[in-house]
Parts: sequence; structure tokens; C-alpha cells
Amino acid sequence: MTVRPTRCPPLAILAPCFLLIAACSKVTAEDYAKIRSGMDYREVIAILGIPASCDDSAGFKSCKWEDEKGRIAIRFFGDKAILHTGRNLR
Repeated sequence: MTVRPTRCPPLAILAPCFLLIAACSKVTAEDYAKIRSGMDYREVIAILGIPASCDDSAGFKSCKWEDEKGRIAIRFFGDKAILHTGRNLR
């Protein structure tokens, strides 16, 4: 039995998929309005998706969701959102 290696799709096929995903940004005023203090980290992820970056320090976790237009920053303590800010949201 001959096993043929699977081929990855050419970049020309994958590039539009990445652009489509990027166009569906969750950094919007509508999604920001859904965030509430006291929400679990998992609840926030369900709304905004995976953050662009997170930093942990002394029991606090600070995460940012960013795109070319705006930014949402949320600080968590004990897995609960305690402070959230947004900039340039539309």
C-alpha cells in the first residue's frame, strides 16, 4: 500500500482565508459593551476571542485585544474581570 503525503494548500488559497478572519474583528464597541466586571476569563474569551497579549503580575492578569483600528484592555484578578477600557472603538 502506497501512502502519499498530503499537500498543504498553496498560499494563494490560504491568504484570503486569513484576510477574512482578520476582517471579523472582535474589537468593536458592540462587543466591548458586552463586557462586565466580574465576568470569568472564559466568558470574556467567548465574546472577544483569544487576546493578542496577556501579562501576569502579582495575581493580576492584563490582556489586550487589538487591531489596526482600536484596542480593548481588561485586567483580571482571580480569573474575574475587574477593570476594562477601550480605545478607538467603532
